[in-house]
Amino acid sequence: MTRRREHDRVQLIIDALGMPQGDVAVSDLIAEFGTAPAETAAYRIGEPVVLSQHLRFGSGGEIVLHDDAVFAVILHLTPTSFAPRGLDVAEWIPGIGNSATFADFRASFDVPWRFAEGDRYFVLDAAYLRPEFVKYGGRRAGDLQRVAFTVEDPKDTCRPAHDGCQVCRELVARTEADLFDLDGTIDRLIDGLEAGVLTSRDGPVPLTDLRLLHDSALLERVESQVTCTACGRVACLTLYRDSSPTFDHLPLDAALRRPHEAIPPVEEWGDAARIAAAREAMRYVDHEPGSWFLVEQHGDLYLSSRYTISSMLDDSCLIRLDDTERRRYHDTGRDSLTDLARRIDSSSPHREGSPFHLRDLHRHSDDERDYSAEFRAAIADHTWLARQKQAAAERARNASSPEG
Repeated sequence: MTRRREHDRVQLIIDALGMPQGDVAVSDLIAEFGTAPAETAAYRIGEPVVLSQHLRFGSGGEIVLHDDAVFAVILHLTPTSFAPRGLDVAEWIPGIGNSATFADFRASFDVPWRFAEGDRYFVLDAAYLRPEFVKYGGRRAGDLQRVAFTVEDPKDTCRPAHDGCQVCRELVARTEADLFDLDGTIDRLIDGLEAGVLTSRDGPVPLTDLRLLHDSALLERVESQVTCTACGRVACLTLYRDSSPTFDHLPLDAALRRPHEAIPPVEEWGDAARIAAAREAMRYVDHEPGSWFLVEQHGDLYLSSRYTISSMLDDSCLIRLDDTERRRYHDTGRDSLTDLARRIDSSSPHREGSPFHLRDLHRHSDDERDYSAEFRAAIADHTWLARQKQAAAERARNASSPEG
């Protein structure tokens, strides 16, 4: 391996980012890692297709190319299938050893740092540096596993290692002519949800509604999102009024920032079966941010109220309003619900002694219905917007927090 001073090697990595594989800076980096990869892998990602190539070297270095441009460079410190020993990071980054903590990185890189997917990363002049520790690690020597340099902000893009996720690789369907198969892809996503390898939380549009909403031409774009249980990425299937569909993988924070138009009443876009289902389902009525939601079904009113279990944990209790509570709501309005929510909170409904414990439909369904799923569907549009606002507030807090 060619000997270089460590700061030259960091610059060598940064110079290679964003460059095509044939560029001299990439060739120099390949030579520094060991000339010939010990292992290679290639994956096709999303729609439009991005070709992801991983060049993995016996020294512990890895070069990740997206569509033939260097997307990331990873320094593996711990043993891998292609590098049984891992590399000595001190030979690449001055002041950083394999036992480095986050504090050591902070002392070496006097630049702003941010959060992404539970990790902290540094904003360099022409790249982003992300030390990757064991889960919840970074304080102790030995927590550091790898260091990734990326050309894109980690808050906006997924970890390069997740390009090869076995679950995600099977989600996009294609025709015999290798064209994107929308119906086949929707079927695969639904199958993944049923198999439990994907999850779907609140909003923006359920997969079963995606085609109907798109065909109505009422919205510029409609999007369904599902989360992979294996890698944690959010798969976003988006249909546009005037252009081809797209399929993207994003970290949760970036998925929450995707634009989302309010969904029109189902009568304006649903077929007869969907309209009938909506009439039978719970429907949103009102809510108090951070406190309670009220939904209605066939004249019954249901209140979901947040309550505190401890300083670090809270939960929600879903009850059907009894006759007295309904009369109070009709007589005095939403103030009665705020008062009821306070009483629920103070009673600790997760405990058997609470008068609301057996009324909690999340825990004690009286007719084997999945009230939790029905309730989430009723408030999906509102909780999606709330999560967007929360994500924006968190980004603002992180941006204004003191470095260190």
